Amino acid sequence: MSILQKIGYWIEDRTGLSANLGPLIKHLVPPGAKWAYVFGSGTLFCFILQVVTGIGLSLLYQPSSEGAYASLQFITDQATFGKVLRGIHYFGASGMIILVGIHMIRVYITASFKYPREMSWISGVFLLFLTIAMGFTGQLLRWDSNGVWSAVVAAENLGRIPLIGTSLARLLMGGDTIGGQSLSRFFAFHVFLFPALMFTLVGFHLYLVFQNGISEPPKAGRPVDPKTYKKWYADMLKREGVPFWPDAAWRDAMFGSLVIIAIIGFAVLVGPPALTQPPDPSIIQTSPAPDWYMLPIFALFALMPPKIESIVIFVGPILSILALLALPFFSGTGERSPIRRPWAVFGVVCVVVFVGSLLVAGEIAPWSPRFKTKPLAQFVHYTNPQLERGTILFYKKGCQYCHQITGQGGIKGPNLSQIGRTWTRAQINIQIVNGASEMPAYGGMLTKTELDDLVSFLMAQQ
Repeated sequence: MSILQKIGYWIEDRTGLSANLGPLIKHLVPPGAKWAYVFGSGTLFCFILQVVTGIGLSLLYQPSSEGAYASLQFITDQATFGKVLRGIHYFGASGMIILVGIHMIRVYITASFKYPREMSWISGVFLLFLTIAMGFTGQLLRWDSNGVWSAVVAAENLGRIPLIGTSLARLLMGGDTIGGQSLSRFFAFHVFLFPALMFTLVGFHLYLVFQNGISEPPKAGRPVDPKTYKKWYADMLKREGVPFWPDAAWRDAMFGSLVIIAIIGFAVLVGPPALTQPPDPSIIQTSPAPDWYMLPIFALFALMPPKIESIVIFVGPILSILALLALPFFSGTGERSPIRRPWAVFGVVCVVVFVGSLLVAGEIAPWSPRFKTKPLAQFVHYTNPQLERGTILFYKKGCQYCHQITGQGGIKGPNLSQIGRTWTRAQINIQIVNGASEMPAYGGMLTKTELDDLVSFLMAQQ
């Protein structure tokens, strides 16, 4: 017997790892559990990747208001493989949210939440929301203007909830205003509290998989009956089941490896999101936008009527969570096949289209000024000095942030590329001086010469 064999025998004799883990690895699973079942394990691969890269980032990150931004600059620009590490962590979060969403959809469409797997669904719902919370808290840790102001917007929305809004906002921010205590609190949420909860729930989720087994592929005309299902499932596994390793696990391993390779590829080729300027309360020309996976929520609140925002902010999340948690109790038995549950499939399609539409709207953000638009004078030139001055004023006074001319500018306000055809000089003058419902009055901010130059420039837009 070689030295390695002796060491292995000694470890096994003292720990019993093989004796205890062997039956788990080789437990029987339904023979039809194929590629549609890999998204849960893909999510787990992403979670492990997030833990590993998060530890690497925490070795260099300084969770203080004085050093956080500079430490991220150092990680991105100077640390060896620091930029790639940030990129992996960012795209890993995106991959985790995408995969957990697909996994939940697969479980819902195949009705795998039915008896006896109700608790698997409930723990999965909590894991879904914890994953989203991890993504949100991670954005503020960048401590740039985009992350900080996004957190401020979230706190302001929380503060509008009746009765408990102020307390929730203070709990989130660590006080009445954002500051170093907010960063410390988000760091504690992101690095300690949420990962601890996720580790616990992931362990519980995996335990339930071993306890109740992987759900078999649904078949029309084979409903779930709690009185007979467990015996039928056990007999089916004895008759047709295959060992998890290697018959089924190789798909999980291959898919998880491909997911990690794709994440690393994006991190190398695309890189992490660029840091904006450091947070500065004096900078008011900013339009904070969350990371893409929070854009649907961002767009939903931006598009809904202001009168119902407070109600929706309070009632919407509660009803959504309760509906998801109550699903296995109201539909825990009966048919699992999507063929016999067409409304379930239709509901999933509606939700995907709705969320996708909000994602597109949030990316376009037609309700927000575009402060990053380039000066119009770079694209439009006039020989007339007055029109040239008007072009410069159109950008300098902020008009271009909300209005487009020849494809340049924001889309919050009307396109002014042909305003000279439909408006008179007097109408334009009055509008600029007095403003409108969502347009400030510029009468006190423009000299008479500047007003004439700007009006002449707009009249020239034919």
